[in-house]
Amino acid sequence: MAHSLWTDNTKELAKRIRIHVLNMTSKGGGSHIASSFSQADILAVLYGKILNVDPVNPSWPERDRFILSKGHSSASVYAVLAECGFIDHKLLDQHYQDGSILSGHVSHKGVAGVEISTGSLGHGLGVGTGMAKAAKMDNQKFRVFVIMSDGECDEGSNWEAILFAAHHKLDNLVAIVDYNKFQSLASVSETLALEPFADKWKAFGWAVKEIDGHDHDAISNALSALPETAGRPTAIIAHTTKGKGVSFMENSVLWHYRFARGAEYDAALKELEQL
Repeated sequence: MAHSLWTDNTKELAKRIRIHVLNMTSKGGGSHIASSFSQADILAVLYGKILNVDPVNPSWPERDRFILSKGHSSASVYAVLAECGFIDHKLLDQHYQDGSILSGHVSHKGVAGVEISTGSLGHGLGVGTGMAKAAKMDNQKFRVFVIMSDGECDEGSNWEAILFAAHHKLDNLVAIVDYNKFQSLASVSETLALEPFADKWKAFGWAVKEIDGHDHDAISNALSALPETAGRPTAIIAHTTKGKGVSFMENSVLWHYRFARGAEYDAALKELEQL
């Protein structure tokens, strides 16, 4: 029998996720540390309190499905899967290295607990929508959760999925936008402004909730009361800080692609250990 609650201490889990990410990206020379940090609290609550999954039986048919659409922030997902018992902690040392199954963009190949390989932005929500529709057709009770990036919402394919999900009343589907306000080489507002963001989702027929994406109680409350509105898919716009947890990484475009070594690594680890 699967369980959704393996720990009440989600803040400690988020801390461990961030430390793993720091180590993984440093050892392997991988990037996207700041993107992983911004979603760490969301992942901690999802896996600690919300998802009905079973690390002993990861293909359990009744499991909730989780998709990381912003697949470049794979390190944090691998970290939480290790913490929850899906994969061996020793694998984390191989992240982003030649021959490793833990690729820079999240991969399902040989990795228990990963539903699909992602990272080509704009596809995760479409796949999740298909899963949610299939569940409805087969009278299955599992839910589908998709974490998206804000920059990814520039992709038109997402808005096709958003239309489809509302039309088919997929209230078993939850899109969580990691709204950290930065993408790739600039701020979201400079690149392609999304505001009024919540209004767009509402206009497309979704139930919308805006939360502080680092407040564990707020995350838990939003994800524990689903669907937000019966007959409507739920969009949770989680306002986050890119690089959250390390002061010199926060809100810095530089750390989208950078990894920490030497003095930067030491300083980052010191801050994370004090969380």
